[in-house]
Amino acid sequence: MRKNERSEERQLVTDSWNRCLAWGLSHDDKPAPRTADPAYLKEVELKHQELMTSTAAEVVPYYRNVLSSSRCLILMADPDATILKSWGDERVTDARLRPWLQRGANWQESVCGTNAIGTAIANQLPVQVQRNEHFLKQFRSLIGSAAPIFDTEKQLAGVLSVFSDAYLPQAHTLGMVRLLSQSVENRLIIRQFEASHVQITLNTTADNFDSPWSGILICDSTGKIVASNQRADQLLATSTVQRYLDDLFTSSRQHILGHPEHTAIQLVTKGKVRLSARLKRPSAPASIAATTTAAAGNHNSQSNPDSRDTTPPQDLSSLEYGDNSVRRCADQSLKVLQRGVPVLITGETGVGKEVMVKALHRASARCNEPLVAVNCAAIPPELVESELFGYESGAFTGARAQGSLGLIRKAHKGILFLDEIGEMPLAAQSRLLRVLQERVVTPVGSTESVPVDILLITATNRPLSSRIETGQFRADLFYRINGLSVQLPPLRQRTDKRELIQDIYRQHRDPGQREELPPQVLSALENHPWPGNIRQLVNVLRVAIAIADGEDVDIWHLPEDFLAEYDTASPTRQSRPDRADRASSSNPEQDHESANDPLTRTLQVYRECTGNVSETARQLSISRNTLYKRLRELGIR
Repeated sequence: MRKNERSEERQLVTDSWNRCLAWGLSHDDKPAPRTADPAYLKEVELKHQELMTSTAAEVVPYYRNVLSSSRCLILMADPDATILKSWGDERVTDARLRPWLQRGANWQESVCGTNAIGTAIANQLPVQVQRNEHFLKQFRSLIGSAAPIFDTEKQLAGVLSVFSDAYLPQAHTLGMVRLLSQSVENRLIIRQFEASHVQITLNTTADNFDSPWSGILICDSTGKIVASNQRADQLLATSTVQRYLDDLFTSSRQHILGHPEHTAIQLVTKGKVRLSARLKRPSAPASIAATTTAAAGNHNSQSNPDSRDTTPPQDLSSLEYGDNSVRRCADQSLKVLQRGVPVLITGETGVGKEVMVKALHRASARCNEPLVAVNCAAIPPELVESELFGYESGAFTGARAQGSLGLIRKAHKGILFLDEIGEMPLAAQSRLLRVLQERVVTPVGSTESVPVDILLITATNRPLSSRIETGQFRADLFYRINGLSVQLPPLRQRTDKRELIQDIYRQHRDPGQREELPPQVLSALENHPWPGNIRQLVNVLRVAIAIADGEDVDIWHLPEDFLAEYDTASPTRQSRPDRADRASSSNPEQDHESANDPLTRTLQVYRECTGNVSETARQLSISRNTLYKRLRELGIR
């Protein structure tokens, strides 16, 4: 225990002694144990049933696995200091005090003086009371540690305490009871909100999400915090309830709520603190949708047997920041997918096809079922069939003894995403066509078919029509997977490019960097042709942030390959900056190229001079006015 923590605890004890003196207590007082009336006790236990259940779920495994060999007694009391439940060994004290450790006994500080349970309740803080720190001599054979438990509204729900003998390290005991009380608080929050709200777990590193010391934020679909644990408020250095995610983090609520479940996301607080976070969506939407569907089916079974509830439990706002074409692609895809119609997503490499698929999965009624993504181009042709359709034991040399389920069957009840579908071998295409037609899978080496229930999404970055013409793709399979074909626009054509760039920057920026990119950098990024689309944008920003190394990102932090592609944004500029004439160049051919490409040369020298206008103009042998004109043409000034 740190010295200042111990000092704070001793102050709590001192304050308690002062209260005891004010109440007129004497060190020699010997109050008799007060036991609650059975009817009253039963009523109190019923009132705190959720608390007792959650506490038992945390305490019992911990006691069995960690404390079973130690002499200690764990007590749970209500906010009025009445003991409701106990676990452990009552022999931690002599027989005359054991009635005080029984169910129904009361430890109010005004009666029992300074003690772990009563003093923790009085201060609503963890406390440890050593033997001689008890105000009444009667209790000075005890060593007690206690920590309050707060409910989802941050009101005192109860207190957890541990009484132990001298052989258990006391610093360990206090830490243990704090850990258990925090675990109970977390369980109370999760049990109340897991079915209806989004849970965001916070910690300083991504490998500690399952720690009881992780922060927990509970928010609704608008990003408003409706509950949180104490640790979350500590990590964010503010009271979080009734705040919005936008108020707490530099990333937008759309970006945070749109992130895939169970994968870490890096967030930066408004206080410039970098945290790792993990998202868990509500568990209720699927069951609610199923109930609604069943009710609709019972009501309309005669008139419309295909009637079903297709209302998505989540929206798709995280995919765009105002681009109508992206929004239209997402909305149409979700509507037809919910009806069982396959979706084919096309678009250039890096436009975000897989990101859209994950968003569709989260927004669909199958959000709690698996999403199985398969890159058809990444699997060796000879293994495609066994990987997709599975195989029986001993189906081929090298097969696993237990066989394999196959990726299609793993997607049962969920969504199967086949990326780069055009690269699938013809033999596998034939088997896939049968699966889609008959909704059954026949594993390699087997004669028995297994029914499957899947929704299908496919994607490709090249036209399948050309592969059909060359005989590399089956036409009948194309018409089977092409229920709805949507094309995601390239980054250079998106109307929300500025907002998208800023949001991606905020996701990756260092805590000390400004929240917005400076205008000259943002303009350069907006005017770039982006042949690699969003994937390239992410990499460019990550490189610039790393090179800036905590400083604000500026134009000269952008990577060389970014500048090498910049001139393609204008048809009048065709030479690459990496071939452009440098100040020391003596190659006439390169000199000629640079002379014909003044804007590329200007950008390169401006970057080399780290934005110094006077030095750039001097090296280019042009006036500052001419330089400013060129920079405006480049979108930098």
